[in-house]
Amino acid sequence: MNKNETYRYPVALTIAGSDSGGGAGIQADIKTFSSLGVFGTSAITAITAQNTQGVRGIQAISPEILKGQIEAVLEDFIVDAIKIGMLHNEDAVKVVAETLPSFRQTPVILDPVMISTSGSKLLEDDAIHAIIEELFPKATLLTPNIPETEYLSGIKINNEKEILLAARKLQEKGCNAILIKGGHLPGAEMVDWLFINEDAPICLASPTVETFNTHGTGCTLSSAIAAYMALGHSLVEAVRLAKEYMDNALIHGANVHMGEGHGPVNHFFSPSTLHKIRWNHE
Repeated sequence: MNKNETYRYPVALTIAGSDSGGGAGIQADIKTFSSLGVFGTSAITAITAQNTQGVRGIQAISPEILKGQIEAVLEDFIVDAIKIGMLHNEDAVKVVAETLPSFRQTPVILDPVMISTSGSKLLEDDAIHAIIEELFPKATLLTPNIPETEYLSGIKINNEKEILLAARKLQEKGCNAILIKGGHLPGAEMVDWLFINEDAPICLASPTVETFNTHGTGCTLSSAIAAYMALGHSLVEAVRLAKEYMDNALIHGANVHMGEGHGPVNHFFSPSTLHKIRWNHE
């Protein structure tokens, strides 16, 4: 085989918790990467016993095994983008923070998973402060929903002006780029706001999808952003494309009955084959 004509797949790494129900967490992340033609790798931070109705239990992975997973991926793959999801405790946050410098210029999408769609708390209290201190400055993009934004900023959100105030407050905490997901606000449109440095916010709106199948939407959107960045898109373009993917996943999964609670979105409404990029041997 001529080495000048060899290729590799774009690779994304998800560092997150496992969802036994398959709709969120690591499972949703891998499905999203695969659907968009990106090879998915993973480091599991915690095991959850959950389904569409709620979380029944959480078991954290030891710091040693979590670190070992990340290092094993790093030693064997060229990682093009990282998605960080559920970090159940402070130990997990510290392990991830210690390994991130190894990625250097790799895009890092941080989804501060705090409460599940069913309302279950997913983080220990000490993890939240650690995430702000250790990971906000290292993230390329933070992707909180409205309740997470309120908690992290200390600002109650009822309108666009308060979203702006909350975003600037989070930027002061060290994360320059923030995508605030507006799905929890009522209205005929689903509106997300992208803040990058001091630039004017970019408003991304789409018609609201009437569906009960919203389990894993936050995981899916952040993973889609990471996947598109792994494919070489800019941050703004990756966010636009990811929102389009998310909207279609909601639409195509809207009338499907899966479980007795909040069902999953349809990750595979139009799957892509794995992309190939030229392998640089240097």
